[in-house]
Amino acid sequence: MTPNPPEPRVWLSRADVMAAAQAGEITPQQAERLWARWSAAKAASHPPAIAAPRFDFTHTLYHLGGLLAIGAMTLFMTLGWDLFGPWGVLALAVGYAVAALAVTQHLLRQGLRTPAGLLATLAVCLTPLAVWALQTGLGLWPVGGPAEYRDYHRFIDWRWLTLEFATLAAAVVALWRYRLPFLVMPVAVTLWYLNMDVAHLLTQKDGFDWVFTRDVSLVFGLATCGLAVWVDLRCRLATEPEHRQDFAFWLYLFGAVMAWGGLSLRESDSELAKLGYGLINVALVFLGAAIGRRVFTVLGALGVAGYLGYLSHRVFADSLLFPFALTLLGLGVVGLGIWWQRHEAAIHARLAGWLPAALRPLAQG
Repeated sequence: MTPNPPEPRVWLSRADVMAAAQAGEITPQQAERLWARWSAAKAASHPPAIAAPRFDFTHTLYHLGGLLAIGAMTLFMTLGWDLFGPWGVLALAVGYAVAALAVTQHLLRQGLRTPAGLLATLAVCLTPLAVWALQTGLGLWPVGGPAEYRDYHRFIDWRWLTLEFATLAAAVVALWRYRLPFLVMPVAVTLWYLNMDVAHLLTQKDGFDWVFTRDVSLVFGLATCGLAVWVDLRCRLATEPEHRQDFAFWLYLFGAVMAWGGLSLRESDSELAKLGYGLINVALVFLGAAIGRRVFTVLGALGVAGYLGYLSHRVFADSLLFPFALTLLGLGVVGLGIWWQRHEAAIHARLAGWLPAALRPLAQG
């Protein structure tokens, strides 16, 4: 008797089920029930190896405490630290970092990945302080720039580049060692700092050039978003649960803000260019919906609202109707948001089908 061939294994996502509903093969209600049933069965038979981040009170305390510790060692440095001298500051920074990494190891053994990620990030955030102290102690800090570390987070200056490259290197090593998504946060912030300091380096002879800095921000933002897409694809296609965490969130966030800010601050008297800006923001709304990254949708919606506001002001300039037109526009945006929320799953499924084949894994939940 010939044995039956093994049944093929098919991997389905929520987007696939909703696409079937959109095609009329099943009803949306059936799609929701099927997905809920399959998700519950999958969760019961294969519990996740790594818990998803939550925003309960415990995790709020984790992040509040961790961010306070990070801020104390980065944003809120005072002149009192000058009493220790550069070598004293270096010893303190290294000592804090070693202690933070030791606690990180202990927390990981206890299965507490969220606070472990915060402590590992604290160690990475101490890197620029240690590098600055080392350069200053060896007399290698370039003359003519900020003489105090607390200015690192306040002033744009090319002399910070050594601190930024060292921080990126430390973050990469920490990510390789610990695989904790929050470690991407200092990478994203440092890339943001880096784009401004590179612009300052390239224009230092001519003084600060706002237009050039804005354009560099746009380029850096697009490059960061490209990096986020690459990281996101690798994570979604990975087979190990440890690698399937959301390592791209912070890169998307800061990359999108840098690029959108650089684009939105451009000035033009051309109506065609303004229309192009509006259409780009419309595309961002749909891109964010297609790949499930709301930062693009929110920024795109802000851009579209700004362009529509400009049009309404242009059409109703010096008119008593302008406040009424703006009110109707605002109410229309609210109504669109309500409609979008009610049909978000179907919209996501339809837009995901328009993605190129190489990018479709980004639409998988």
